[in-house]
Amino acid sequence: MQTVTTPAPAKTEPDFNLTMAFQPVWDARLGEVYAYEALVRGPQGEGAREVIDAIQPGDRYAFDQQCRVAAIKQAVAAGILKTPALLSINFFPDVITDPFADSARTMRVAKETGLPPERLMFEFAEHDRLDGCRMAETIEAHRKMHMQTAFDDFGSGDVGLALLSRFTPDAIKLDPVLVRGLSSSWSRRLLVEKMIEMARLRAVRLIAEGVETRADYDKLLALGVRYFQGYYIAHPRIGVLEQPRLRPAA
Repeated sequence: MQTVTTPAPAKTEPDFNLTMAFQPVWDARLGEVYAYEALVRGPQGEGAREVIDAIQPGDRYAFDQQCRVAAIKQAVAAGILKTPALLSINFFPDVITDPFADSARTMRVAKETGLPPERLMFEFAEHDRLDGCRMAETIEAHRKMHMQTAFDDFGSGDVGLALLSRFTPDAIKLDPVLVRGLSSSWSRRLLVEKMIEMARLRAVRLIAEGVETRADYDKLLALGVRYFQGYYIAHPRIGVLEQPRLRPAA
């Protein structure tokens, strides 16, 4: 009698039922929103860190993929196609195995919703966990797919400086630790000035993240910063693309 082996059921991808909040990145020169960053939120409004910390290691890839899809669909639903703004998405670079294949779902959803790939910017939120070869492949793949990349929390340590010496992203986002209180800190101003000059020489856009006061905003403007993100500009809002009430810089 022949024994019939029943195949094991295929593993079902968990459904995280994600909600996104959007925070604008302000272009002070043009007086308009340059990008909206999509920030994941929990069902009870939990912040991104709390949501991410609850993800099991084996579910990180599925979570990463669903975050991209949710960010695109919810940004389009909120009206991003009526603006010139980019959509900035955080992702887990360490779960990527093939940058082209892993972006297939992203590209398909972008096409279905009418959001051009050149308006997508992916932030390396955990760049210190990615080896140099994989990072180079990912940046190159994004460029070939007409998507942009950014280094987040830049300047928080030697990792950021080493990265910029090896790779050229489209943008870098200053670590909020450097930005907050900059107007009253001589040492932070010196560090930020060096970052600004480095970005200028590499033709990389620099975004000051964590701008919470008018004093810091004004000081960064005086130092030549053009792009800003933080509570002084606007708070993240779930499902809403906030329009800051700021005038263009003189």
